[in-house]
Amino acid sequence: MNPITQILNEYPVMIIDGAMATELERMGCDLHDDLWSAKILLERPELIKQVHAEYFAAGADCAITASYQSTIEGFAARGIPETDAIRLIQTSVELAAQARDEFWAHEENRLHRPKPLVAASIGPYGASLADGSEYRGHYGLTEDELISFHRPRMKALIESGADLLACETIPCLSEAKAITRLLEEFPGTYAWISFSAKDGRHISEGTPISECAALLDSCSQIAAIGINCTPIEHIPPLIEEIKRAASKPIIAYPNSGEQYDPVTKTWKGAACENNFGKSAQGWYENGVSLIGGCCRTKPADIQAIADWAKTLKTT
Repeated sequence: MNPITQILNEYPVMIIDGAMATELERMGCDLHDDLWSAKILLERPELIKQVHAEYFAAGADCAITASYQSTIEGFAARGIPETDAIRLIQTSVELAAQARDEFWAHEENRLHRPKPLVAASIGPYGASLADGSEYRGHYGLTEDELISFHRPRMKALIESGADLLACETIPCLSEAKAITRLLEEFPGTYAWISFSAKDGRHISEGTPISECAALLDSCSQIAAIGINCTPIEHIPPLIEEIKRAASKPIIAYPNSGEQYDPVTKTWKGAACENNFGKSAQGWYENGVSLIGGCCRTKPADIQAIADWAKTLKTT
């Protein structure tokens, strides 16, 4: 049985963690780098483990690994051989699993929450370019070329023992198709696919998200479909579009509400004024069962979701 189903059979909502980069920057890490948070796998891996631990303590039922921008190509640009790059990619899973196991060994609330999962992050091809392509998606690559790009990292993450894959910030339907085809090479492996979106109806490249959801709904290894790394105001209409086209669990973990400029690599505007827990309640009432935060969200935001979710689990 896929791990998401196992949790949702017992609990009404599964809580995903929040941003890794925001917390690493708070700890003093410089992420102005093409490797982004993957750079810290090289420099200060213990800080990544600490961030995971903070999110588990805040109430997260699932950690997303620091492998979003960890690619063989990206590490090769730093002169790191493929074997060492694969080892670094697998380290991202080991850090999350260690943090989870240490947390769970001392967790006093085991009867009221599931043992957390480790979801290995698979960022889109565009993330490896470090030029904002994950918010455009017009790569000019075939599905077969995308499969060839994703295969080594997917294989490494699966072999590292991750509970499932988080295929996230996917901007184009062709990449989602490539991922679902590639999953067939790894029977028994489950993944969620979450898209980046340009508005309340379309993913970043312009395809209606309802079309994407309809296609993925028939894929047995896709455990959930949804949205991440997208402005918070787009989430409600996107949820409606996914519900209309698919029956799989829906996942939503948007940005804080600030707007990312991929050209300057800076954030603009203000964070959402609503409490993240209050927003999460609205998403849940509209059909979302996996809820968390993406860029610029913090453990306090996940705590707000967890505090609200406790009222569901105890009624």
